[in-house]
Amino acid sequence: MSDETSKALHPETIALHAGWRADPATGAVAVPIYQTTSYQFRDTAHAESLFALKELGNIYTRIMNPTTDVLEKRVAALEGGVAALAVASGQSASAYALQNIAHAGDNIVSSTNLYGGTWNLFANTLKDQGLEVRFVDPSDPENFRRATDERTRAYYAETLPNPKLTVFPIAEVAAIGRPLGIPLIVDNTAAPVLCRPLEHGAAIIVYSSTKYLGGHGNSIGGVIVDGGNFDWAAHPVRQPALSSPDPSYHGAVWNEAVKPLGPIAYIIKARVTLLRDLGAALSPFNAFLLLQGIETVPLRMARHCENTAAVVRWLTTRPEITRVIHPSQQTGADRARAERYLKGGEGGLLGFELAGGRDAGRRFIDALKLFYHVANIGDVRSLAIHPASTTHSQLSGDELAATGVTDGYVRLSIGLEHIDDILADLSQALDAASR
Repeated sequence: MSDETSKALHPETIALHAGWRADPATGAVAVPIYQTTSYQFRDTAHAESLFALKELGNIYTRIMNPTTDVLEKRVAALEGGVAALAVASGQSASAYALQNIAHAGDNIVSSTNLYGGTWNLFANTLKDQGLEVRFVDPSDPENFRRATDERTRAYYAETLPNPKLTVFPIAEVAAIGRPLGIPLIVDNTAAPVLCRPLEHGAAIIVYSSTKYLGGHGNSIGGVIVDGGNFDWAAHPVRQPALSSPDPSYHGAVWNEAVKPLGPIAYIIKARVTLLRDLGAALSPFNAFLLLQGIETVPLRMARHCENTAAVVRWLTTRPEITRVIHPSQQTGADRARAERYLKGGEGGLLGFELAGGRDAGRRFIDALKLFYHVANIGDVRSLAIHPASTTHSQLSGDELAATGVTDGYVRLSIGLEHIDDILADLSQALDAASR
C-alpha cells in the first residue's frame, strides 16, 4: 500500500495494512520475522550504492531490518509522517530525537510536564554530555520563546504528559518555533490514534512503543517519526547538524545528500549515524510483536478511554479521594486543549490523590488484587503505581511538584477488563487504604 493510499484511509485500516501486503517470495500475509544479522549484496556496485545512500536497502540489522521496516512504515502512516526509525526503547527514542540535531553546547527547551525517566534523562544524563535542557511551564506557551536563544535546537513535550495529564498546547508552541527554525518534538506515547501532533504543527513524533502501540506488555521498543513538514534547509545556522558537513559520514551535508530520496534528512541522519554508532537497535522479534499490537491499537484505545471515563466518574463519588486527575476534570485552557487535541477519547490514564498521603497510597497499592503493580502504562491489563516512591523517586521536591506528583498521588492505567471488575477491585483497595 502506497503512502498516498495510506493518507486516505482511517486508522483502523492503516493499523492493519500500511507498509505490507504479502511476502514476495512466499505470499505469506503475516509479516515474517527476519531473524538475521546481515544481507547478501548483489555485487560490489550494489554494496557501494547502499553505503553511499544512492539507494535505500538492507545492510546490517543494527541499522535496518525488513521486519522492523514494516513497523516503521506502519507507525509513520498512522501519524501521517514520511518515515520512521524504530529503536530499542522509548528512552533511546527520546535521546536520539534530541541528539540528532543538538550537540554539546546547544540547548533544548522542554515542557516541565514529563515522565520521570525522561526528566532524569534530560536533567542529568544529557547534561553530562554537554546538552542543556531548559524546563518551562507549558501553561503559558510564550515561556518557550522566553527560554530560547541562538543555541536552541528544538522544543520538546508530551501530548498527554504522564502523570500530570494536562494536554500540551501543540499548535501554539509549534507556531512559536517554526519562524525561528526550531522544530517541536512531541512524545505521543499516551495518545496514539487520539492525537496526531503533526497535523497541529509538530515536526517530529516520539513513541515508547512499549506502551499503547504494543499494548501487551511483552516488548520494549521506541519509534521516532519524521513528519517531513519542517524545512531544515531554510535554517542552516539554527540547524547546523543537518546543514553542515558531517565528519562521521564522509562530510555529508544531510539536507543535500538525501534530497533525491525525499524530505527525510532528519530520520536518515538518525539511522546512519546515531543508530549505527550507538546501536540501540530493536530486535526483529520485538518488531514482530509490536506489529501484532498495532493491528488492534485503534480498537484498544477506544476501550481504554471508555473504561477510564467510567472509573473517573466513579472516583469522584469516593470520599477518600481529594482530587481526580484526568482531562475531563480540568477547566479553562487545559480543558480547551483536551477538547482540541484529543479526538475519540481522553486517554487511558488517570491519577488521584488520597487524603491519607503517602501511607494511604501505599496501603491502596498493596491492597489491589486485579490491578498489577508495575512500572508501565498502556497495557491491556489494568496497572497501578505510586509515582513519588517509584517512577519519580529520583526527582527533588521541586521537580516532583513541577511534574504534578504529590505524596498521595496514585496513577492508574486502565485496561480492557470488564468495568464492573475494575471498579470492584478499586473499591476494596480504597476501603483498605482508609482503615
